[in-house]
Amino acid sequence: MKVLHVTPAFYPARNWGGLCHSVPGLCDALAHHSDIYLKVLTTDSDGPKTRRRISVPAFPTRFPAGYDVYYCRRRWGQSISPGLLRHLWSMARWADVVHLTATYSFPTIPTLFVCRILGKPVVWSPRGALQRWQGTTRGRAKSVWEKVCNGLCDPKRVLLHFTSEEEKDESWPRIRRTQAKVIHNGIGLPDLNDGPNKRNGNLRLLYLGRLHPIKGIENLLQALTRIKSDVTLSVCGDGEPSYRQSLESLVSELSLDRRVTFRGPIDEATKGRQFHEADLCVVPSFKENFSMVVAESLSHGVPVIVGDGTPWKQVDGKGCGRCVPNSPEQLAKAIDSLNESPLEEMGLRGRSWMQREFGWDVVAREMLATYRDLINCRKDGFGSAAGGG
Repeated sequence: MKVLHVTPAFYPARNWGGLCHSVPGLCDALAHHSDIYLKVLTTDSDGPKTRRRISVPAFPTRFPAGYDVYYCRRRWGQSISPGLLRHLWSMARWADVVHLTATYSFPTIPTLFVCRILGKPVVWSPRGALQRWQGTTRGRAKSVWEKVCNGLCDPKRVLLHFTSEEEKDESWPRIRRTQAKVIHNGIGLPDLNDGPNKRNGNLRLLYLGRLHPIKGIENLLQALTRIKSDVTLSVCGDGEPSYRQSLESLVSELSLDRRVTFRGPIDEATKGRQFHEADLCVVPSFKENFSMVVAESLSHGVPVIVGDGTPWKQVDGKGCGRCVPNSPEQLAKAIDSLNESPLEEMGLRGRSWMQREFGWDVVAREMLATYRDLINCRKDGFGSAAGGG
């Protein structure tokens, strides 16, 4: 089976959130199957600013797992690349199935259009972009974009891939001329060479992710003012300079300068150290389609506090964290509660859960079955995979 993956950015890009880690994880797992021939068509974008590009050693670049990545030059905007357009037609014609990971970005409409002309099946992963929340911007422009995409879709050719039931319920109504299926993201289990995390006195909190209003970081900062015990917070990630500056100003206004540290964007090695040095990872988002950082934290043996806008309500039942409404009061209450809990044991329960149910090999097998069903869909109907969950 020949699979073409089209995405606006790809590893080692790191300034587009979890997308730049989950998509390569899936591609690596798919490439391990001997009957799969995989290519990735993407850009060299490494963030919203045009000057932020990754260094491309070769075109295409061969990845260790055994597939080629075609990094096309991003010329304007976040991912506008004439080079990607030049290669799209021939590479889509080569493929048996095209996997599109993009929504309101440059590759989306051209990919759907080319695949419609060629009659190619498409698995389309919007990665939460179709969801809405109170702070959603450019709603009218997004609605027009969605109508164009709907016009290019066909239920026998296009399947929307969601990573949670919550994302599917909120997003599928926007692009109805498709099939839909839920396949969650996978996670690799890192080695814990130094053993599980151990407390060193104060409670060390970690926020890791994009700096954006949808993440609810302001509420987390305000929650710290309600906690009397010795608690520190490391904020790892990047965002628009004006928004980061507003967060830093809020820290000063709340007199949290000694408790909160902004570390900016971090590489993989630094990320591992941050997880090892954390007692709790806090993800207070108003809305998430999956929230890869939760899976990463649990895989490192670090329990979590998550906002109820994330699809991680199971953490309470699994005994590896708390899921609470994203308000300063509720976040502070959860932090105080877990400060008295056996965090090491909770982290190991979370790690065991990730190992059982979220391994990339499990996810890759399910995605491969979806590709095969979709290829056959044009003649026989999609069958049991349509609407899955």
